[in-house]
Amino acid sequence: MPKLPVVSGIEAIRALERLGFNAVRNVVVMLFFGEARAGCVVPNHEELKTGTLAGILKQACVSPNEFITALRS
Repeated sequence: MPKLPVVSGIEAIRALERLGFNAVRNVVVMLFFGEARAGCVVPNHEELKTGTLAGILKQACVSPNEFITALRS
């Protein structure tokens, strides 16, 4: 498993949107309509801790590789 990068809440939201999630509220609740993925809450912090980001990805059923690829695109 690759090491997760340090990203801001906004960068994480943009990467999740590239993966098909949609922001549904100002608190940034991300929902995925389709397949078996669920939703997740992304805090809008300047820097997300790696443990927090790992938890978000686990909730969203997104692998670190998928996230890193979406982050770079």
